[in-house]
Amino acid sequence: MKDRIARTIREYSEQGIHRSGTDGDLENATWLSGRIRSLGLGPELDTFPFKRVRPLECTLAIDGKTVEAIPLYDCTYTDGDGISGRLGEIGSDAEIGVVSAFPMASSPGGRLLDKARREDQHKAIVVLTHEGMPPGIAITNAEDFGSPFGPPTVQASNADARWIRSAVASGTEARVVAQCDYVDAKSINVGTTIRGKNPNLAPLVVMTPRSGWWSCASERGGGIAAWLEIMRAISRSGADRDVIFTANTGHELGHIGLDHYLESHEALIKDAHMWIHLGANFAAAVSPGVGVQSSDEQARKLMFGVLSQQGLEPDGETEPGQRPLGEARNIYDGAGRYVSVLGRNGLFHHPSDIWPDPVDLEKTTRWVAAFTEIAVQLSGP
Repeated sequence: MKDRIARTIREYSEQGIHRSGTDGDLENATWLSGRIRSLGLGPELDTFPFKRVRPLECTLAIDGKTVEAIPLYDCTYTDGDGISGRLGEIGSDAEIGVVSAFPMASSPGGRLLDKARREDQHKAIVVLTHEGMPPGIAITNAEDFGSPFGPPTVQASNADARWIRSAVASGTEARVVAQCDYVDAKSINVGTTIRGKNPNLAPLVVMTPRSGWWSCASERGGGIAAWLEIMRAISRSGADRDVIFTANTGHELGHIGLDHYLESHEALIKDAHMWIHLGANFAAAVSPGVGVQSSDEQARKLMFGVLSQQGLEPDGETEPGQRPLGEARNIYDGAGRYVSVLGRNGLFHHPSDIWPDPVDLEKTTRWVAAFTEIAVQLSGP
């Protein structure tokens, strides 16, 4: 199993940028379809159109020095001339607010960013990747992709933080260009179904996101590997109930891929016996921490029973009744049942998340084995 997991994560990482609707995303759909066929199963491809953000020019210019930036994918944008004004801390009266943040909305910087955007506190905003991460741009998810809001916002590398911070302290004039347009694109949810012996039993659903901002080796690779290992195990052992597998694109764009899937499978949220959500980061080697989530005490008891047998103890838990993180939240919002694994990652949404160093292969193998066993048990009567 360990060798198969290593191969899966390595190949996934080597595909490069996995942003929805890009060449890397479409290559991944083809690759994943091939892996499904290699297990003797037929891939199910659900292609859907959407408007992809295409950055044209995204820069920050201060005192004659210009650096490349990456826009938020759910904000408003500028023309080619951009917006000029005085730099200042976010929440100040400066035209251009600057904040340092980890790429999570729940982080202190993330909360300041969200508040400033919703209150239109600035004409433009610059987000510096937090200096607690390696040099680079760790991109924030576009949770409001379908309803962009707030001022034009660009994300800049923490490698430039010192001189940008100096300019903020002195209230230097700057120019932000966040020129983007929208282009017609397509993306693909990839899946398959293993038919059970008893079609009258409620199906089990195994889901994982397959898209992300960069190569996402430790962020997404563990979920992809677990998804395929569960598929492999159940295709060999057989199942009493149907087992539906879906690997969804659009994760970084407010879960648009899962939303599209649920539009045509709305009843499945409640009708499924259980959803298994294979989330982000449980493969991480850098500042790791694995967490689990479950919808109810029965689901929790089953999950923790297997984890105990495998000698695994999570670092954190979103307990039943609390709204979970990741795609499990879509199932929670629809009153469905779920078990879920995900975690922390010091390279979350970061370009350095490239195989092999960010991946703890031994730990990943143990968690994949545990959730494979959970899936096999849930596929029974």
